[in-house]
Amino acid sequence: MEKNNYQGALQNPLGSGFNASSTANEVIKGIDLTGKIAIVTGGNAGIGLETTKVLSAAGATVIVPARDLEKAKRNLAGIANVELEEMDLIDPASIDAFAEKFMATGRPVHLLINNAGIMWIPLQRDSRGIESQLATNYLGQFQLVSRLWPALKKADGARVVNVSSYGHQMAPFNFDDPNFEHREYQTLQAYGQSKTASNLFTLELDNLARMFNVRAYSLHPGSIHGTELARSADIELFKQMGFFDENGDIKPEIVASLKTIPQGAATTVWCATSPMLDHIGGVYCEDCDIAALDLGHFEKDNGLGTRGVQPYSLDQVNAKKLWDLTEKMTGIIFKVN
Repeated sequence: MEKNNYQGALQNPLGSGFNASSTANEVIKGIDLTGKIAIVTGGNAGIGLETTKVLSAAGATVIVPARDLEKAKRNLAGIANVELEEMDLIDPASIDAFAEKFMATGRPVHLLINNAGIMWIPLQRDSRGIESQLATNYLGQFQLVSRLWPALKKADGARVVNVSSYGHQMAPFNFDDPNFEHREYQTLQAYGQSKTASNLFTLELDNLARMFNVRAYSLHPGSIHGTELARSADIELFKQMGFFDENGDIKPEIVASLKTIPQGAATTVWCATSPMLDHIGGVYCEDCDIAALDLGHFEKDNGLGTRGVQPYSLDQVNAKKLWDLTEKMTGIIFKVN
């Protein structure tokens, strides 16, 4: 019987043959996705756009839910097999509307790639009063997976890929005050918490879903140059962190340490398509392989390379506790059966 990844039991690199410099086109070489249906949130910009292009070129029909339809149309122009739909992950009603429209088609979902996310956001709350990074980066994932669950089961071999981040190392999940109601708001703490939540969700989802031939993966895409993730960031903060010079320009040595967008999309595509993962799930990946468990042995800033995953984001008790809390926060009872 296949094992679960509680406490990081399966966090052992497989020797995939790829690395931090591998591109999405390289990892999908030889894989045919003809007849497969993929949904890629945020699939119209940055690494999401690259993911859409690569999956489409391999034969998949790619559905891209986006907030800004006009921008998405421009960015997706000329890409074959793409369907564009409207959805905003911070709006629960918008997620439901997208899911209902898709479910009405009766199609399966072979690949659900939860790529969209936000970072460097000042304190904002959604219509429920939930902190925006937690709402967008995690609760939106949970809601979308739950609403599309029958279509994932129908695929008989679906994968759910949650784009997390090395940023999960910035913060465990704070069960006492997840919404920063009684503690000072720090944007990177909020971001880290949301990514830890995504890892814990992946862990528990895979444990529950694998009996229905649905597997789940989370991943760190890498630190990437040229995405829109930092569009809301305070330039002064980047200066303090040593990323930008006094003129507000990114330092050349920082650029040299970052992945390109094709490299940044590679781990997502590897998780979505690699045959090496056919019988393993619930793992956190990076650099196109399963990441090692971080037991304090890694350097914290080592350019393109491996960084590892924190044990607290793969904890069995925390994963089950978060699932229960999420159902309360969203009002969604997600019964995986």
